[in-house]
Amino acid sequence: MTSSPAGERVVLLVPHTGRKSNIESAALAAHQLEAAGITVRVLVGQDDDPLSNHPVLGTFEHVLHSREAAIGAELVLVLGGDGTFLRAADLAHAVDLPVLGINLGHVGFLAEWEHDSLEEAIRRVIDRDYRVEDRMTVDVVVRDSGLETIGTGWALNEVSVENLNRRGVLDATLEVDARPVASFGCDGVLISTPTGSTAYAFSAGGPVLWPELDAILVVPNNAHALFTKPLVVSPRSTVAVESNSDTSPALAVMDGFRPIPVPPGSRVEVVRGARPVRWVRLDSSPFTDRLVTKLRLPVVGWRGPTPKEPLEEPAEQPPLTAVDRETRDFDGGPTR
Repeated sequence: MTSSPAGERVVLLVPHTGRKSNIESAALAAHQLEAAGITVRVLVGQDDDPLSNHPVLGTFEHVLHSREAAIGAELVLVLGGDGTFLRAADLAHAVDLPVLGINLGHVGFLAEWEHDSLEEAIRRVIDRDYRVEDRMTVDVVVRDSGLETIGTGWALNEVSVENLNRRGVLDATLEVDARPVASFGCDGVLISTPTGSTAYAFSAGGPVLWPELDAILVVPNNAHALFTKPLVVSPRSTVAVESNSDTSPALAVMDGFRPIPVPPGSRVEVVRGARPVRWVRLDSSPFTDRLVTKLRLPVVGWRGPTPKEPLEEPAEQPPLTAVDRETRDFDGGPTR
């Protein structure tokens, strides 16, 4: 990767290349940015052929997924679904850059806008007409039975502690703030951020948390026990999952693609992340609207709150005369 001259504007473009229409959308976005004088850097996979052979995208600098990919850029632009967004957020988080998602997939819960607004979204990037919100993350440490660190990581959505033995269960103990909560056999345990509450944790039966809420969500996954309800704990808490020494091996998978081995007798510790993801917002639509739209929730019959009529301001009264004051005092008003 070449370094960018001082003052040069650079955007890292992260496209999903699974469909020809996606590649053409990425080409249109790159051309629009380049026409505005912005240097475009394109993230590619190990198989670079779909992009290197493209008449437009093949002319830009191509970079692989690494920490260096986003260095020198002002923004990471994602064209794809939630999986593409999470991989792009990994690059943006590494160097503390804002990330903007345009949905080219199905649900695209993490994307800010949809494909039909792509041209307007690029114009807003060119004009720097957007704001940035911080989204909570979690930091993860996996320790072996001797409490030696096996690996570390972070997640925007969730860390999923997953059983590797599909013929049995993972025997685990859930701990919050160094105190045991429950032991059970399970397929795994999900520890999620509010952003991730609409993803894997939601599918496993967890509640939806509004992203403005600071909290850690814990969802046992197919647990065999009486008390296996989801928990919402303080963002200042430390959540840990200990696997028994005689149980099967597991994996701690962050955001679906960054795994750390969890041998029997290990523990996975999760705390609030030290660095948030800087999330680009293009409008002020509330999370409620996004939830209804993305999940296609039925809202037929909603009328909305009754508007409150403004209170009429009292008419200005003339100053009291001496007679008025005497009358008021006589009628029970305040006296000297």
